[in-house]
Amino acid sequence: MNIKIKKITIVTVMIALDVVLSPIFRIEGMAPMSSVMNIIAGVTLGPFYTVVMALITGIIRIVIMGIPPLALTGAVFGALLSSLFYKYGRTMYWAMFGEFVGTGLIGSLISYPVMVWFTGTHQGLYWMIYTPRFIGATLIGAVIAYFILLNLTKIKIYQDVQQIFMKSSV
Repeated sequence: MNIKIKKITIVTVMIALDVVLSPIFRIEGMAPMSSVMNIIAGVTLGPFYTVVMALITGIIRIVIMGIPPLALTGAVFGALLSSLFYKYGRTMYWAMFGEFVGTGLIGSLISYPVMVWFTGTHQGLYWMIYTPRFIGATLIGAVIAYFILLNLTKIKIYQDVQQIFMKSSV
């Protein structure tokens, strides 16, 4: 099978998992499974495909589930930094830290102006309104991702999938 087709198939499965799992394990205002998927994707797919996964998942969640634009601001920055930190740090701890910085800090702060624009009001909103929830979600997600990746990295098929994405950038 063509490598590009394999990559697209794997990313599609990751998108499906993210879309299905995010609402199942959800705490009001928090989506820890999105962080889990970002970290696993960051370790597995590399920066380009991880960001594509987060972007498409966010769009699907907004369109189908009626979730506000937080589905994008909360996931895309974490996905990017998780994958970049993993790419240069080469441990899942770096991917977890990238998710924390990207979603917990940057994504939460960027969510404020996005939600002001989306709702058309400043009422009840302030710069760090989303930060505690986003940080909480990333911490919960990082713990779950840690245990999943601990087991995944022992499986030959997962190692093969990881190698497909690590051989070439796109």
